Amino acid sequence: MTLTSAPAAAALTSARRLDEQDELARFRRQFVIEDTDLIYLDGNSLGRLPKRTAQHMRQAVEREWGGRLIRGWNEGWFTAPQRVGAKIARLIGAEADEVIAADSTSVNLFKLIVAALRARPGRHKIVTDGLNFPSDLYVAQGALQLAGPHHRLEVVASADGLTPPGDLAEAMDGDTALVMLTHTAFKSGWVYDMAGITAAAHRQGALMLWDLSHSAGAMPLALDECGVDLAAGCTYKYLNGGPGAPAFLFVRRDLQDTLLNPIWGWFGQTAQFDMLPDYQPGPGMLRWMVGTPNVLSLAAVEPALDLALEAGVDRVRAKSVRQTEYLIELWRAWLEPLGVGLNSPREASRRGSHVSLGHPEAWRIVQALIEEMRVIPDFRSPDNIRLSIAPLYTSFADIHEAMARLRQVIVERRYENYPSERFEVT
Repeated sequence: MTLTSAPAAAALTSARRLDEQDELARFRRQFVIEDTDLIYLDGNSLGRLPKRTAQHMRQAVEREWGGRLIRGWNEGWFTAPQRVGAKIARLIGAEADEVIAADSTSVNLFKLIVAALRARPGRHKIVTDGLNFPSDLYVAQGALQLAGPHHRLEVVASADGLTPPGDLAEAMDGDTALVMLTHTAFKSGWVYDMAGITAAAHRQGALMLWDLSHSAGAMPLALDECGVDLAAGCTYKYLNGGPGAPAFLFVRRDLQDTLLNPIWGWFGQTAQFDMLPDYQPGPGMLRWMVGTPNVLSLAAVEPALDLALEAGVDRVRAKSVRQTEYLIELWRAWLEPLGVGLNSPREASRRGSHVSLGHPEAWRIVQALIEEMRVIPDFRSPDNIRLSIAPLYTSFADIHEAMARLRQVIVERRYENYPSERFEVT
Protein backbone atom coordinates (compact mmCIF):
# COMPACT_ATOMS: atom_id res chain seq x y z
CA MET A 1 0.00 0.00 0.00
CA THR A 2 2.91 2.38 0.52
CA LEU A 3 4.35 4.69 -2.08
CA THR A 4 7.53 3.28 -3.55
CA SER A 5 9.04 6.46 -5.01
CA ALA A 6 12.49 7.50 -3.82
CA PRO A 7 11.23 10.70 -2.12
CA ALA A 8 8.59 8.74 -0.22
CA ALA A 9 11.12 6.13 0.88
CA ALA A 10 13.50 8.85 2.04
CA ALA A 11 10.67 10.50 3.97
CA LEU A 12 9.86 7.20 5.69
CA THR A 13 13.49 6.85 6.76
CA SER A 14 13.31 10.38 8.16
CA ALA A 15 10.09 9.55 10.02
CA ARG A 16 11.63 6.49 11.62
CA ARG A 17 14.61 8.58 12.71
CA LEU A 18 12.25 11.03 14.39
CA ASP A 19 10.58 8.15 16.21
CA GLU A 20 13.97 6.98 17.48
CA GLN A 21 14.60 10.45 18.91
CA ASP A 22 11.12 10.78 20.47
CA GLU A 23 11.20 10.90 24.28
CA LEU A 24 7.54 9.81 24.45
CA ALA A 25 7.89 6.86 22.06
CA ARG A 26 7.85 4.38 24.95
CA PHE A 27 4.27 5.32 25.80
CA ARG A 28 3.02 3.77 22.55
CA ARG A 29 3.77 0.36 24.09
CA GLN A 30 1.33 1.20 26.89
CA PHE A 31 -1.65 0.95 24.50
CA VAL A 32 -3.42 -1.99 22.93
CA ILE A 33 -2.26 -2.00 19.29
CA GLU A 34 -2.95 -5.47 17.95
CA ASP A 35 -3.12 -4.60 14.24
CA THR A 36 0.21 -2.93 13.49
CA ASP A 37 -0.72 -2.22 9.85
CA LEU A 38 -3.79 -0.20 10.85
CA ILE A 39 -3.06 3.50 11.23
CA TYR A 40 -5.42 5.15 13.69
CA LEU A 41 -5.82 8.92 13.35
CA ASP A 42 -9.19 9.37 15.06
CA GLY A 43 -8.10 9.82 18.66
CA ASN A 44 -9.96 13.13 18.82
CA SER A 45 -13.17 11.07 18.58
CA LEU A 46 -12.15 8.02 20.63
CA GLY A 47 -8.76 7.39 22.17
CA ARG A 48 -7.04 4.01 22.15
CA LEU A 49 -7.30 1.55 25.04
CA PRO A 50 -4.41 1.73 27.54
CA LYS A 51 -3.21 -1.69 28.61
CA ARG A 52 -3.32 -0.71 32.27
CA THR A 53 -7.00 0.20 31.87
CA ALA A 54 -7.84 -3.32 30.73
CA GLN A 55 -6.01 -4.73 33.75
CA HIS A 56 -7.65 -2.26 36.13
CA MET A 57 -11.12 -3.01 34.77
CA ARG A 58 -10.69 -6.72 35.45
CA GLN A 59 -9.90 -5.87 39.05
CA ALA A 60 -12.85 -3.46 39.31
CA VAL A 61 -15.28 -6.03 37.95
CA GLU A 62 -13.97 -9.26 39.44
CA ARG A 63 -12.45 -8.21 42.75
CA GLU A 64 -14.30 -5.03 43.70
CA TRP A 65 -17.78 -5.66 42.31
CA GLY A 66 -17.55 -9.44 42.33
CA GLY A 67 -15.83 -9.85 45.68
CA ARG A 68 -16.42 -6.78 47.77
CA LEU A 69 -19.96 -6.09 46.53
CA ILE A 70 -21.61 -3.08 48.20
CA ARG A 71 -18.63 -2.69 50.53
CA GLY A 72 -16.89 -1.13 47.55
CA TRP A 73 -18.68 2.17 48.16
CA ASN A 74 -16.62 2.75 51.28
CA GLU A 75 -13.47 1.43 49.63
CA GLY A 76 -13.06 4.03 46.90
CA TRP A 77 -16.23 4.11 44.83
CA PHE A 78 -17.91 6.92 46.75
CA THR A 79 -15.01 9.33 46.33
CA ALA A 80 -14.13 8.38 42.74
CA PRO A 81 -15.71 11.51 41.14
CA GLN A 82 -13.56 13.79 43.32
CA ARG A 83 -10.44 11.66 42.95
CA VAL A 84 -10.71 11.49 39.15
CA GLY A 85 -11.61 15.18 39.02
CA ALA A 86 -8.49 16.10 40.98
CA LYS A 87 -6.32 14.30 38.43
CA ILE A 88 -8.04 16.06 35.54
CA ALA A 89 -7.50 19.36 37.37
CA ARG A 90 -3.73 18.85 37.12
CA LEU A 91 -4.05 18.61 33.33
CA ILE A 92 -6.18 21.73 32.85
CA GLY A 93 -4.56 24.22 35.20
CA ALA A 94 -7.08 24.06 38.04
CA GLU A 95 -7.08 23.20 41.73
CA ALA A 96 -8.09 19.73 42.90
CA ASP A 97 -11.29 21.02 44.51
CA GLU A 98 -12.44 22.85 41.35
CA VAL A 99 -13.08 19.81 39.13
CA ILE A 100 -15.37 16.82 39.47
CA ALA A 101 -16.02 13.89 37.11
CA ALA A 102 -19.71 13.34 36.45
CA ASP A 103 -22.38 12.75 33.82
CA SER A 104 -21.80 13.66 30.14
CA THR A 105 -20.42 16.83 28.61
CA SER A 106 -23.89 17.88 27.43
CA VAL A 107 -25.46 17.35 30.86
CA ASN A 108 -22.64 19.29 32.50
CA LEU A 109 -22.99 22.13 30.01
CA PHE A 110 -26.72 22.30 30.75
CA LYS A 111 -26.05 22.53 34.48
CA LEU A 112 -23.50 25.29 34.02
CA ILE A 113 -25.52 27.28 31.48
CA VAL A 114 -28.65 27.34 33.63
CA ALA A 115 -26.61 28.20 36.72
CA ALA A 116 -24.92 31.06 34.87
CA LEU A 117 -28.22 32.48 33.60
CA ARG A 118 -29.65 32.43 37.12
CA ALA A 119 -26.52 34.12 38.44
CA ARG A 120 -27.01 37.01 36.01
CA PRO A 121 -30.67 38.04 36.46
CA GLY A 122 -31.78 40.79 34.14
CA ARG A 123 -29.41 39.65 31.41
CA HIS A 124 -30.87 37.67 28.54
CA LYS A 125 -28.16 36.72 26.09
CA ILE A 126 -25.65 33.93 25.55
CA VAL A 127 -22.90 34.74 23.05
CA THR A 128 -21.15 32.04 21.06
CA ASP A 129 -19.87 31.61 17.51
CA GLY A 130 -20.43 29.50 14.42
CA LEU A 131 -17.47 27.22 15.15
CA ASN A 132 -18.93 25.91 18.39
CA PHE A 133 -19.77 22.23 18.58
CA PRO A 134 -23.39 21.77 17.46
CA SER A 135 -24.35 19.79 20.55
CA ASP A 136 -23.27 22.74 22.71
CA LEU A 137 -25.60 24.98 20.73
CA TYR A 138 -28.48 22.53 21.17
CA VAL A 139 -27.95 22.45 24.93
CA ALA A 140 -27.86 26.24 25.07
CA GLN A 141 -31.06 26.49 23.01
CA GLY A 142 -32.84 24.14 25.38
CA ALA A 143 -31.63 26.01 28.46
CA LEU A 144 -32.71 29.34 26.99
CA GLN A 145 -36.15 27.98 26.20
CA LEU A 146 -36.58 27.15 29.87
CA ALA A 147 -35.24 30.56 30.90
CA GLY A 148 -38.03 32.45 29.18
CA PRO A 149 -39.11 34.14 25.95
CA HIS A 150 -36.77 37.14 26.25
CA HIS A 151 -33.62 35.04 26.43
CA ARG A 152 -31.68 34.40 23.25
CA LEU A 153 -28.57 32.86 21.76
CA GLU A 154 -26.40 35.11 19.60
CA VAL A 155 -24.21 33.08 17.24
CA VAL A 156 -21.47 35.23 15.69
CA ALA A 157 -20.75 33.90 12.21
CA SER A 158 -17.35 32.78 10.99
CA ALA A 159 -16.44 34.24 7.61
CA ASP A 160 -15.12 30.94 6.24
CA GLY A 161 -16.51 28.32 8.62
CA LEU A 162 -13.00 27.56 9.86
CA THR A 163 -11.62 30.72 11.47
CA PRO A 164 -13.06 32.37 14.61
CA PRO A 165 -14.86 35.65 13.94
CA GLY A 166 -12.77 38.71 14.64
CA ASP A 167 -15.71 40.68 16.00
CA LEU A 168 -16.71 38.23 18.74
CA ALA A 169 -16.05 40.75 21.51
CA GLU A 170 -18.33 43.26 19.81
CA ALA A 171 -21.29 40.94 20.41
CA MET A 172 -20.69 41.07 24.18
CA ASP A 173 -22.63 43.81 25.95
CA GLY A 174 -24.48 44.62 29.12
CA ASP A 175 -27.22 42.14 28.26
CA THR A 176 -24.76 39.23 27.99
CA ALA A 177 -25.06 36.71 30.82
CA LEU A 178 -22.69 34.10 29.42
CA VAL A 179 -20.08 33.67 26.70
CA MET A 180 -19.72 30.02 25.66
CA LEU A 181 -17.07 28.66 23.29
CA THR A 182 -15.22 25.48 22.40
CA HIS A 183 -11.54 26.05 23.13
CA THR A 184 -10.31 23.97 20.17
CA ALA A 185 -12.66 24.12 17.18
CA PHE A 186 -13.79 20.64 16.22
CA LYS A 187 -13.53 21.13 12.45
CA SER A 188 -10.40 23.20 11.91
CA GLY A 189 -8.52 22.60 15.15
CA TRP A 190 -8.28 26.36 15.74
CA VAL A 191 -7.27 27.18 19.33
CA TYR A 192 -8.83 30.25 20.92
CA ASP A 193 -7.14 32.87 23.08
CA MET A 194 -8.58 31.70 26.39
CA ALA A 195 -7.20 34.54 28.49
CA GLY A 196 -8.14 37.30 26.05
CA ILE A 197 -11.69 36.16 25.40
CA THR A 198 -12.34 35.44 29.08
CA ALA A 199 -11.16 38.96 29.94
CA ALA A 200 -13.43 40.42 27.24
CA ALA A 201 -16.43 38.59 28.73
CA HIS A 202 -15.57 39.80 32.22
CA ARG A 203 -15.32 43.42 31.05
CA GLN A 204 -19.01 43.17 30.17
CA GLY A 205 -19.89 41.49 33.46
CA ALA A 206 -20.58 38.13 31.78
CA LEU A 207 -19.50 34.68 32.88
CA MET A 208 -17.21 32.61 30.65
CA LEU A 209 -17.78 28.91 29.84
CA TRP A 210 -15.30 26.82 27.85
CA ASP A 211 -15.80 23.37 26.32
CA LEU A 212 -12.43 21.62 26.62
CA SER A 213 -13.31 18.39 24.85
CA HIS A 214 -10.76 18.78 22.04
CA SER A 215 -8.10 20.33 24.29
CA ALA A 216 -7.91 18.38 27.56
CA GLY A 217 -5.02 15.95 27.44
CA ALA A 218 -3.63 17.37 24.20
CA MET A 219 -2.20 20.66 25.45
CA PRO A 220 -1.49 22.56 28.67
CA LEU A 221 -4.43 24.62 29.88
CA ALA A 222 -4.45 27.33 32.53
CA LEU A 223 -8.04 27.80 33.67
CA ASP A 224 -7.20 29.52 36.96
CA GLU A 225 -4.48 31.67 35.46
CA CYS A 226 -6.87 32.82 32.72
CA GLY A 227 -9.62 33.60 35.22
CA VAL A 228 -12.04 31.11 33.66
CA ASP A 229 -15.36 30.82 35.46
CA LEU A 230 -16.77 27.54 34.13
CA ALA A 231 -15.66 24.66 31.94
CA ALA A 232 -16.67 21.17 30.90
CA GLY A 233 -15.21 18.45 28.75
CA CYS A 234 -15.10 14.75 27.95
CA THR A 235 -12.55 12.07 28.81
CA TYR A 236 -12.89 9.70 25.86
CA LYS A 237 -10.80 11.65 23.33
CA TYR A 238 -7.22 12.59 24.22
CA LEU A 239 -7.70 11.37 27.80
CA ASN A 240 -8.40 7.81 26.55
CA GLY A 241 -11.16 7.05 29.04
CA GLY A 242 -13.15 4.79 26.73
CA PRO A 243 -16.45 5.07 24.80
CA GLY A 244 -19.08 6.94 26.78
CA ALA A 245 -16.62 7.72 29.58
CA PRO A 246 -17.78 10.21 32.23
CA ALA A 247 -17.22 13.88 31.55
CA PHE A 248 -15.93 16.54 33.93
CA LEU A 249 -16.85 20.05 34.93
CA PHE A 250 -14.94 22.95 36.47
CA VAL A 251 -16.26 25.78 38.62
CA ARG A 252 -13.85 28.41 39.88
CA ARG A 253 -13.53 28.12 43.64
CA ASP A 254 -14.95 31.54 44.54
CA LEU A 255 -18.10 30.83 42.50
CA GLN A 256 -18.87 27.42 43.95
CA ASP A 257 -21.09 28.60 46.79
CA THR A 258 -22.95 31.18 44.70
CA LEU A 259 -23.90 29.03 41.71
CA LEU A 260 -26.49 26.30 42.03
CA ASN A 261 -26.80 23.11 40.02
CA PRO A 262 -30.32 23.13 38.49
CA ILE A 263 -30.58 19.33 38.56
CA TRP A 264 -31.11 18.35 42.18
CA GLY A 265 -30.10 14.81 42.93
CA TRP A 266 -29.15 12.53 45.79
CA PHE A 267 -25.39 12.76 45.28
CA GLY A 268 -25.49 16.57 45.27
CA GLN A 269 -27.29 16.70 48.62
CA THR A 270 -25.70 17.57 51.94
CA ALA A 271 -25.50 14.53 54.24
CA GLN A 272 -27.29 12.39 51.69
CA PHE A 273 -27.55 9.35 53.92
CA ASP A 274 -29.61 11.29 56.44
CA MET A 275 -32.38 10.83 53.84
CA LEU A 276 -33.93 14.23 54.49
CA PRO A 277 -36.96 15.11 52.32
CA ASP A 278 -35.80 18.62 51.28
CA TYR A 279 -32.79 19.31 49.08
CA GLN A 280 -29.83 21.14 50.56
CA PRO A 281 -26.95 21.58 48.10
CA GLY A 282 -23.68 20.02 49.14
CA PRO A 283 -20.50 22.03 49.63
CA GLY A 284 -18.14 22.96 46.83
CA MET A 285 -18.10 20.73 43.77
CA LEU A 286 -20.25 18.06 45.42
CA ARG A 287 -23.35 20.09 44.55
CA TRP A 288 -22.64 19.45 40.84
CA MET A 289 -23.23 15.75 41.30
CA VAL A 290 -26.71 14.41 40.51
CA GLY A 291 -27.29 10.66 40.54
CA THR A 292 -25.19 7.64 41.36
CA PRO A 293 -21.76 7.83 39.69
CA ASN A 294 -20.92 5.34 36.97
CA VAL A 295 -18.33 3.50 39.00
CA LEU A 296 -17.04 1.14 36.31
CA SER A 297 -16.61 3.92 33.76
CA LEU A 298 -14.78 6.05 36.31
CA ALA A 299 -12.54 3.06 36.96
CA ALA A 300 -11.65 3.02 33.27
CA VAL A 301 -10.77 6.72 33.21
CA GLU A 302 -8.40 6.78 36.16
CA PRO A 303 -5.47 4.68 34.87
CA ALA A 304 -5.58 6.57 31.57
CA LEU A 305 -5.24 9.84 33.48
CA ASP A 306 -2.28 8.42 35.38
CA LEU A 307 -0.65 7.67 32.04
CA ALA A 308 -1.20 11.25 30.82
CA LEU A 309 0.17 12.70 34.05
CA GLU A 310 3.22 10.44 33.82
CA ALA A 311 3.94 11.63 30.28
CA GLY A 312 3.45 15.29 31.20
CA VAL A 313 1.11 17.54 29.28
CA ASP A 314 3.92 19.95 28.30
CA ARG A 315 5.84 17.14 26.63
CA VAL A 316 2.65 15.88 24.99
CA ARG A 317 2.00 19.33 23.52
CA ALA A 318 5.59 19.69 22.29
CA LYS A 319 5.35 16.39 20.44
CA SER A 320 1.91 17.28 19.09
CA VAL A 321 3.32 20.46 17.57
CA ARG A 322 6.23 18.58 16.00
CA GLN A 323 3.91 15.96 14.56
CA THR A 324 1.29 18.35 13.18
CA GLU A 325 4.12 20.38 11.62
CA TYR A 326 5.47 17.19 10.06
CA LEU A 327 2.05 16.29 8.70
CA ILE A 328 1.65 19.74 7.18
CA GLU A 329 5.08 19.45 5.55
CA LEU A 330 3.94 16.23 3.86
CA TRP A 331 0.67 17.88 2.83
CA ARG A 332 2.60 20.73 1.21
CA ALA A 333 4.91 18.37 -0.69
CA TRP A 334 2.46 15.64 -1.68
CA LEU A 335 -1.12 16.85 -1.48
CA GLU A 336 -1.30 20.60 -2.06
CA PRO A 337 -0.25 20.08 -5.72
CA LEU A 338 -3.23 17.70 -6.05
CA GLY A 339 -5.74 20.35 -4.97
CA VAL A 340 -6.01 19.33 -1.31
CA GLY A 341 -6.48 22.35 0.95
CA LEU A 342 -5.31 22.96 4.50
CA ASN A 343 -8.31 23.77 6.72
CA SER A 344 -6.29 24.18 9.93
CA PRO A 345 -4.11 27.08 11.08
CA ARG A 346 -0.50 27.03 9.91
CA GLU A 347 0.60 28.78 13.10
CA ALA A 348 1.31 26.05 15.65
CA SER A 349 0.23 28.13 18.65
CA ARG A 350 -3.24 28.50 17.12
CA ARG A 351 -3.59 24.83 16.18
CA GLY A 352 -4.81 21.94 18.32
CA SER A 353 -3.78 18.32 17.96
CA HIS A 354 -5.65 17.56 14.76
CA VAL A 355 -5.15 18.76 11.21
CA SER A 356 -8.06 19.12 8.80
CA LEU A 357 -7.47 18.79 5.08
CA GLY A 358 -10.06 19.95 2.57
CA HIS A 359 -11.18 18.24 -0.62
CA PRO A 360 -14.54 18.22 -2.46
CA GLU A 361 -14.55 14.41 -2.30
CA ALA A 362 -13.54 14.25 1.36
CA TRP A 363 -16.33 11.86 2.35
CA ARG A 364 -15.50 9.29 -0.31
CA ILE A 365 -11.76 9.70 0.27
CA VAL A 366 -12.23 8.85 3.94
CA GLN A 367 -14.21 5.74 3.02
CA ALA A 368 -11.46 4.60 0.66
CA LEU A 369 -8.84 5.18 3.35
CA ILE A 370 -10.76 3.09 5.86
CA GLU A 371 -11.88 0.27 3.58
CA GLU A 372 -8.84 -0.14 1.31
CA MET A 373 -5.87 1.61 2.84
CA ARG A 374 -6.28 0.69 6.51
CA VAL A 375 -6.15 4.28 7.71
CA ILE A 376 -8.84 5.56 10.10
CA PRO A 377 -9.33 9.32 10.09
CA ASP A 378 -12.77 10.93 10.18
CA PHE A 379 -14.91 13.25 8.10
CA ARG A 380 -16.62 16.48 9.07
CA SER A 381 -18.96 18.33 6.76
CA PRO A 382 -18.63 19.81 4.26
CA ASP A 383 -15.13 18.80 3.10
CA ASN A 384 -12.91 18.09 6.10
CA ILE A 385 -10.64 15.07 6.41
CA ARG A 386 -9.63 15.21 10.08
CA LEU A 387 -6.30 13.63 10.99
CA SER A 388 -5.83 13.45 14.74
CA ILE A 389 -2.45 13.33 16.41
CA ALA A 390 -2.49 11.56 19.79
CA PRO A 391 1.15 11.94 20.86
CA LEU A 392 1.08 9.12 23.40
CA TYR A 393 0.59 6.54 20.68
CA THR A 394 0.85 8.20 17.24
CA SER A 395 4.27 7.73 15.62
CA PHE A 396 5.93 9.80 12.91
CA ALA A 397 5.97 6.65 10.78
CA ASP A 398 2.17 6.47 11.21
CA ILE A 399 1.84 10.00 9.87
CA HIS A 400 4.14 9.34 6.92
CA GLU A 401 2.34 6.16 5.96
CA ALA A 402 -1.13 7.70 6.33
CA MET A 403 -0.22 10.65 4.11
CA ALA A 404 1.33 8.33 1.53
CA ARG A 405 -1.81 6.21 1.43
CA LEU A 406 -4.00 9.32 1.25
CA ARG A 407 -2.00 10.53 -1.73
CA GLN A 408 -2.41 7.14 -3.38
CA VAL A 409 -6.22 7.27 -2.93
CA ILE A 410 -6.35 10.66 -4.67
CA VAL A 411 -3.83 9.98 -7.44
CA GLU A 412 -5.44 6.64 -8.32
CA ARG A 413 -8.96 8.08 -7.79
CA ARG A 414 -9.87 5.14 -5.62
CA TYR A 415 -12.56 7.20 -3.90
CA GLU A 416 -14.64 6.95 -7.07
CA ASN A 417 -15.49 3.37 -6.10
CA TYR A 418 -17.50 4.60 -3.08
CA PRO A 419 -21.00 6.09 -2.92
CA SER A 420 -21.66 9.68 -1.91
CA GLU A 421 -24.33 8.66 0.64
CA ARG A 422 -23.07 9.11 4.19
CA PHE A 423 -23.29 6.71 7.10
CA GLU A 424 -25.11 7.64 10.28
CA VAL A 425 -21.80 7.86 12.16
CA THR A 426 -19.11 9.82 10.33
